Amino acid sequence: MADVTDPRHALEIENLTYRYAGAGEATLNDVSLTIDRGEFVVLAGRSGSGKTSLLRAGCGLVPHFHGGEISGRVFVAGRDTRESGPGELADVVGYVAQDPETQIISTTVAAELDLPLRFRGDHPAERARAVEEVALALGIPHLLERSVATLSGGEMQRVALAVALVTRPPLILLDEPTSQLDPVAGDELIWLLRRLNEEWGVAVLLAEHRLERCLAAADRVVAMEGGRISFDGSSRDFLTYATENDAALATPAARMFSLAGIEPMPVGVRDARTILESQGFTGEVRHSGEQFGPGPAEPGPDTRGDALSVRRLWVELDPGEGPVDVLRGIDLSVNRGETVALMGRNGAGKSTLLRAAAGLVDPVKGKIATPGGIALLSQNPGDYLVRERVGDELSGPEAEAALEAVGLDVSPDADPRDLSGGERQRLALAIALAGQMEGGALPGLVALDEPTRGMDRGLKDGLGRLAKNLAERGAAVLISTHDVEFAAEFSDRVVLLGDGELIADADTATVLSGGWYFATEVARVINRPGLIRVGDGAGLLKGSAPVEGAG
Repeated sequence: MADVTDPRHALEIENLTYRYAGAGEATLNDVSLTIDRGEFVVLAGRSGSGKTSLLRAGCGLVPHFHGGEISGRVFVAGRDTRESGPGELADVVGYVAQDPETQIISTTVAAELDLPLRFRGDHPAERARAVEEVALALGIPHLLERSVATLSGGEMQRVALAVALVTRPPLILLDEPTSQLDPVAGDELIWLLRRLNEEWGVAVLLAEHRLERCLAAADRVVAMEGGRISFDGSSRDFLTYATENDAALATPAARMFSLAGIEPMPVGVRDARTILESQGFTGEVRHSGEQFGPGPAEPGPDTRGDALSVRRLWVELDPGEGPVDVLRGIDLSVNRGETVALMGRNGAGKSTLLRAAAGLVDPVKGKIATPGGIALLSQNPGDYLVRERVGDELSGPEAEAALEAVGLDVSPDADPRDLSGGERQRLALAIALAGQMEGGALPGLVALDEPTRGMDRGLKDGLGRLAKNLAERGAAVLISTHDVEFAAEFSDRVVLLGDGELIADADTATVLSGGWYFATEVARVINRPGLIRVGDGAGLLKGSAPVEGAG
């Protein structure tokens, strides 16, 4: 086994080409990339561009676990991945997958964190110290004695990251690590990674779609397209590249600046405000009563509770330490034809509310009803994928209609496990809706729990159009999401939960403007009541009407 005691690079990839077993085309095409020790690199690109496969190659899962055909060389801390498998590389590279629940194998969180240290042969005192330190760093000491089966999606993501970091590897690879985290936790995670990067010297390669969260922390951005590297440079140069070549990769603030004709491209909210202030725009609220957005919705027909009716709902769950009130006294009505974003911090009760609506959780008090029925897509797309071929998961005219509706075009012979995270998510959504898209009555309520994991902005826009289409056809669409930008585009209304209670329920423009965290990037750059979308912001900066088609 090749082992360099003082490797010059944390990761070195030379002319890597890779094809999954049974795939018609290569997923990676002649990729060469070097990550220096202590570097923080963001990996950008559309869903299916090859980001996940590149990360898998960087930790030895490709080809040792996934098989297939490979050429070229990959070195991790000087070790050749052809000669060292994932287990042998675990002390020099940590990996957090898109679906962290597949990485957890122990019964408790403490045991899971201890496992890689035990495999490495560390002294019990060293193991105990390392587990305590990583738990404190990630804010999860209260989870150490919890059963992993009781963790929420966001908690699972933090635990998986802690497992990757507990051995203090010189390189960590992360695939959409903020996808299930609320805005506060997502920002905290990015800056925690930056702190670990600066203080511990950990090299970070982070694949992310919500680039507004992480570009300000990055030393460098690498973008992929069609399995190849299409850009490699600074964050600001990347935003210029994105606005000129693929606006779906640009952040909302960068798109707003581009449409308004303002330069340079802003790397984060602080940078955007600084640039605008230097050009004479303060971003302060006008006191003339100017209001952006549609304003509060007008009362509709008398159909309250038509799709979802919740009255004084209390739900109690036991996470392993005794019963806990997860939902307390919820009153909520959702009408047919509405598109509603269900938001709130991790653990606020969003998933529990959707599960209760689907009859998967029994309330201890109160009532919840879906008079027209409900179709629920849960957080984990793997729950829906049980066969080895896409064509076996879905077949027939109804399946074709569902696949077309979610914008998924893959071979029926493809293995669902080899699809990108965004593709698996869309396949699961198609399975949940199959038979209801064409030729049959839709259920009264279509509920989706965090459906945008692994999706780029273009796919999210498509999902938003699908939600609106379902609403136009008479269904209520209720989507639980941490993605503020997605909520701003698809929803008419936002319901905000906090610690099991309903704390806000109003039109989207009202809820998602004027805040610090539950606010769009445009709203945080320009503080105007109701201004949450790129087109409105660009129009204001140009002194004109909103820019049409800008999102």
